[in-house]
Amino acid sequence: MKVAVIVFPGSNCDQDTRWALERVGLKAELVWHTEGSLEGYGAVFLPGGFSYGDYLRAGALAKFSPVMGEVRRLAQQGYPVMGICNGFQVLTEAELLPGALLANTNLHYTCKEIFLRVERTDLPFTSDYRQAQVLRLPIAHGEGRYYADEETLARLEQNRQVVFRYVEHQGQGGNPNGSLGDIAGIVNERGNVLGMMPHPERAVESVLGSVDGEGIFTSLSKALATMA
Repeated sequence: MKVAVIVFPGSNCDQDTRWALERVGLKAELVWHTEGSLEGYGAVFLPGGFSYGDYLRAGALAKFSPVMGEVRRLAQQGYPVMGICNGFQVLTEAELLPGALLANTNLHYTCKEIFLRVERTDLPFTSDYRQAQVLRLPIAHGEGRYYADEETLARLEQNRQVVFRYVEHQGQGGNPNGSLGDIAGIVNERGNVLGMMPHPERAVESVLGSVDGEGIFTSLSKALATMA
């Protein structure tokens, strides 16, 4: 089953994402944002980068790309859809996920390794992780502070939609951007649309310093095998 990696003007993690998907045996194809059909694809990734230069707000223009109509269709039909970093921002702007990603509280672009805890393992993206497993992944963003109103935050917690949460580990890490609830990643109520700010595709080989991101892609590979 093919996986579409959407490429917007300014995406820069599309090749990394395709590489991570192909390492676990999935067939991944780059799809330009003007494409009007995603027929035949079993999952969609919105990669990191700076779609449309992040003008107005990060992800604010990408939501109008023609391909987003198809992303919405697949999401509504229950296909796995995942946004990483800028892709997470696009998913919130497109209202496929609640909340917004605001400027980091330090007002700086922050690029470093952080720790996050896996809060759910019953999703097509997380089944290969252990409950409460702590992962070490890189972040690279200036607008990664997750924000939502109190009612939305309460609903996210009640419905177990927080999938990843920033944590301290062995005296390091912690919340790097001021996200409410230490939120690093959330899923929609149905459980098929996931957004996260850290970059799992940059942590799939030991030479990169961590293989903790690989579970995202192996989990998805197993999930798609059951859907085929």
